[in-house]
Amino acid sequence: MVKSKDAPLKVAVAGLGTIGGGTLKLLRDNGDLLKQRCGREFQVVGICDLRKDRAAEWPQHPWYDDALAMVRESGADAIVELIGGADGIAKKLTEQAIAAGKSVVTANKAMIAHHGTALVKAAEAAGVTLAFEAAVAGGIPINKALREGLVGNRISRVYGILNGTCNYILTAMRESGREFNDVLAEAQKLGYAEADPSFDVDGIDTAHKLSILTSLAFGCEINFKAVHIEGIRHVTAMDIQFADELRYRIKLLGIARRTDEGIEQRVHPCMVPITSPIAHVDGVFNAVMVDGDFVDTTMYEGRGAGERPTASAVVADLVDIARGNRAPSLGVPAAALEPLKGSSMGRHRGRYYIRLMVVDRPGVFADIAATLRDCEVSMEAVLQKGRSPGEPVPVVLTTHETSEASMVKALERIVTLDTVIEPPRMIRVQSFASPAGATD
Repeated sequence: MVKSKDAPLKVAVAGLGTIGGGTLKLLRDNGDLLKQRCGREFQVVGICDLRKDRAAEWPQHPWYDDALAMVRESGADAIVELIGGADGIAKKLTEQAIAAGKSVVTANKAMIAHHGTALVKAAEAAGVTLAFEAAVAGGIPINKALREGLVGNRISRVYGILNGTCNYILTAMRESGREFNDVLAEAQKLGYAEADPSFDVDGIDTAHKLSILTSLAFGCEINFKAVHIEGIRHVTAMDIQFADELRYRIKLLGIARRTDEGIEQRVHPCMVPITSPIAHVDGVFNAVMVDGDFVDTTMYEGRGAGERPTASAVVADLVDIARGNRAPSLGVPAAALEPLKGSSMGRHRGRYYIRLMVVDRPGVFADIAATLRDCEVSMEAVLQKGRSPGEPVPVVLTTHETSEASMVKALERIVTLDTVIEPPRMIRVQSFASPAGATD
């Protein structure tokens, strides 16, 4: 532990990839600015990575082959964990650092989503800080906004675009008219998508981040398992074209909302009104919206990933540690965190976009309408392109508000009709009106 508030904050960094390298560069390039702003220097007393060749760029810093040995031997006050992964060495290093009385700063959303509650409790018991601003939305200080700036508000809803890869793909599909697989391949070539993009495009990365925001917004334990997760693989260029005609944009959103049944956590593609600010957040940018009872709606937009924005968030946490700022990591003391009372997806109520590929022949629409009626789903609008008797044609329906359970039951029946030739495509329509009531 640091004996004097004027002594340098001794920092050790585990993981020298994109974010680790960016963190060391920021500490080096803006060291004078940081000292001016928080009254202390930052001294790097250890670095570690599986690739020893990365040490060549940082010969001025002590190198450790073993991250756990660095925790024990470097004399660091704060450990920066940038290894990644929910378990393994990242979790072990974090636990051992906390047990040794050292604060930890991490960008590891998977570890926090799966083990954050236990780690926060351990850190508070040890009298140290576990900070993870960089784990959610890169350079956007959304954790701090929820924990500190909006502390006087009861939050009814937090939602946003939390994955730049998906937002880039959906933006490029809209602008070019190309299909998902083609744009994904381009994103991989440009470095916006991983070789294995599953965590991004299947919604898991967004769900990790949403589970953390849910805890911060509602004072509950982190519960990743309670998040309903869908990705964007099923979104087609045709859906994006229809969305445009209906005055919507398709975005992958993470949404946490307080309901009468409990806290709803869901990740899925949404049709958002083209008039909403979040509809115009394009490319690799992230955006988070928060609805509070006194502040109404606030929006935070910026780069959600990358070397420099994420390093900015890491160093912001280090500055809090250097200043002695000790706000609870999850907004309330760990002992006050309540188990999350979840609301099942079947209870969700909202409006829906449905696209069907049907054989164009008499009676088709009457059968679909009857099925929807029998399942208590009311149609709002219908779009049909062209006439090709006996051939497949797309039919698009939008519904009035209904329950998810009713919508799912209707689709299960519609798919059995012999005139429907492929599984229906469903995208939820997201309204942003009446934040106090959080009407969806």
